[in-house]
Amino acid sequence: MANKRIWWALAAIALVAAGLNYPWSVEGRVDQQQLRQTGRVDFSQLTETVISTGVIRPMVGAEINVGSRISGTVVNLPVGVGDRVEVGQLLAELDTTALEAAADQVRADVALARPRVALAESVLERRRQLAGQGLASAEDLDTAQRDLAVARAQLEASKARLRSAEIILGYTRITAPLGGVVAEVTTREGETVAADFSAPTFVTILDLDRLEVLAYVDETDIGRVKAGQAATFTVDTYPEMEFKAVVNSIQPRAELQNSVVNYVVRLDFEPVDDYVLRPEMTAHVRLVVAERNDALTVPRSALTRRDGRQFVLVQRSDEWVETAVRTGWRSESTVEIIAGVNQGDVIELNPTRRTSK
Repeated sequence: MANKRIWWALAAIALVAAGLNYPWSVEGRVDQQQLRQTGRVDFSQLTETVISTGVIRPMVGAEINVGSRISGTVVNLPVGVGDRVEVGQLLAELDTTALEAAADQVRADVALARPRVALAESVLERRRQLAGQGLASAEDLDTAQRDLAVARAQLEASKARLRSAEIILGYTRITAPLGGVVAEVTTREGETVAADFSAPTFVTILDLDRLEVLAYVDETDIGRVKAGQAATFTVDTYPEMEFKAVVNSIQPRAELQNSVVNYVVRLDFEPVDDYVLRPEMTAHVRLVVAERNDALTVPRSALTRRDGRQFVLVQRSDEWVETAVRTGWRSESTVEIIAGVNQGDVIELNPTRRTSK
């Protein structure tokens, strides 16, 4: 009986050992071919891009500081930050009491000057009649003509002062010179502003439909960027949306950032409905610097580098042969092959990863 128990115990141990060893023996028999990820060399469209980081900024003239040309007390400020305004909409009003009084005084001067002109015209007409009858001298006629000219000049001067007073009175109403969003309000009702040397700013208006992207491109890539090239960018606010843009110009002066020389590339883009972009947003920019439709390409993952040369693993009959290749253009995912392989060749992807397992 004891011998049977020993025999069953030994059998159980053997079965457990066999079970533990089974997965390893199976894996050892898996064909290495099944572990390879493969692809084919083929012609495809190749887009060479330059990646950069940028920032959204207002175009020149898209952000305006609106202020007062005259001094006075603010009596009405009907807008606030974030309000949308249209061209000509009232932004602020100044107290008009003193200016209305000055305008009324000039209006009175105009009213007094008109009858003086009428009187001088009447006197001149009588003097002409008398001179025709020999009852008035030439000197009397000259005096009447001079008085009429003076009266008319005084009337025109009063009218000019009235126009000036009315223009100044109009300065008490500050209106929007362009449509947009109120970005900042720097005064308040009841505040007295002085415009002795410069116009004090009341409201800053920003036109969100006139924005641009300033992309900072490294000096090693700027030689491939030209005006008119296509570009795309994304912002962190809408990571799923890719905005289309066009290179407008390249600023000639470089900017040094963290000891790296960058050049500023201006990009124009059209607003997209339901996606509101705002100044100072970070833009992740892709500049399309070249495109080819007939490039012989392989995935970038197929390439390995050693001793300054690049290689791919190519299937030749039942063998995999490491073949040196010469590359050309590059995109984010593919590389142009100039020499070393042919269209239709089967190549291994991620050969380093497989080897390292």
